[in-house]
Amino acid sequence: MTGNKKSVLGVIFSGRMFVSLLMGFSCGLPLLLTMGVLQAWMKDKGVDLTQIGLITLVQIPYTWKFLWAPLLDHYIPPFLGRRRGWLLLCQTALIIAIACLGFTDPVEHLGLMVFAAVLVAFFSASQDIVVDAYRRESLSNEELGLGSSMYIYGYRVGMLLSSGGGLILADYMPYSSVYLIMAACMAPGVLTTLFAPEPVVGEHATRTLRDAVLNPLKDYFSRQGAITVLAFILLYKIGDTMASAMSTPFFLDIGFSKTEIGAVVKLFGFWATIAGSLAGGTIMLRIGINRSLWVFGFLQGVATAGFAVLARIGHSIPALSTVIAVENLCTGMATSAFVAFMAGITNKKFTATQYALLTSLMGVPRVIASAPTGLFAKMLGWEGFFVACVFAAIPGMLLLVKFAPWNPGPEKSRDAG
Repeated sequence: MTGNKKSVLGVIFSGRMFVSLLMGFSCGLPLLLTMGVLQAWMKDKGVDLTQIGLITLVQIPYTWKFLWAPLLDHYIPPFLGRRRGWLLLCQTALIIAIACLGFTDPVEHLGLMVFAAVLVAFFSASQDIVVDAYRRESLSNEELGLGSSMYIYGYRVGMLLSSGGGLILADYMPYSSVYLIMAACMAPGVLTTLFAPEPVVGEHATRTLRDAVLNPLKDYFSRQGAITVLAFILLYKIGDTMASAMSTPFFLDIGFSKTEIGAVVKLFGFWATIAGSLAGGTIMLRIGINRSLWVFGFLQGVATAGFAVLARIGHSIPALSTVIAVENLCTGMATSAFVAFMAGITNKKFTATQYALLTSLMGVPRVIASAPTGLFAKMLGWEGFFVACVFAAIPGMLLLVKFAPWNPGPEKSRDAG
């Protein structure tokens, strides 16, 4: 891209990017309410580490969201339009589910807690489906890199608020109050839904529900290299995801308080997220999405290795700050390129269903591969566990050789999907 600095800044600060930012925040906030914060709650109650790892299975809806995505593509609510109408319904249900989760208990009401957590994950995954479709339909191909970066920035800020802010609040108030506050923090997402413009994509792509289910899949799997791309999406972030799944129990286990974790995550993670998102979007403009996947994937592995170093150092605020900053910076850039890549290979006629299929696979490591991480950590020790996470990322990087070589020609890999 040859536009000058002024035009790039104009795109960054446009209304479309602001909407991507706020929608990203709304999607990121619920995620760790069924992971990091819930895990801290369970650890406070004395729940076994293996069970804490297994609780990630409540996030299974994130890996199956492509099953109901055709409904969101096909049916149009009688208010606000196809995307914003569904988004308002999902966000309203999500707020109620988050509040209800806070009134459960991991010991006395475990079954009810699991049910409420699954509901949070289901409505959160449904919100993701609609937001991903909205972003793809409202941004041009040239804006996808920056738009994905702004979305990831908002997403990470939402995650930091729920994890960092939630953990700090949990030191001073009951978890029920923490979850009520987090439910209220969904308000910016609702306001964005009400005031953002509905994307215009032309004629409705499906005439029947059967078409809504089958046509997106036929369109995707008719492409050369479709299976290879799905394998890449499944494996690219698996090491980072496994490490992140146990980060909160790890920090607590080596002696950090919830307030220390929350304060460092909020302070260093916030600014590292800003830097990573903006740097990721800018670098993608200069070197393209394919090369960015290589560079950011390598840096993502470096960030995961940082957890192993911290395991050896032990309780050290400077070391924790460094690990958090590097992790947010590197994985933020890698995720920006990853999300932009997936958006670029979807057909706008079937945005919600195709994107849901791709992001469902992206969520598999977070749910399935993360479930036994507590057991792995007990068997290998924290240092050995995080070293194993680094090696787990190698197969995904090797798949880049197949469809995204360093010198692929003009956007070759973008067409290989």
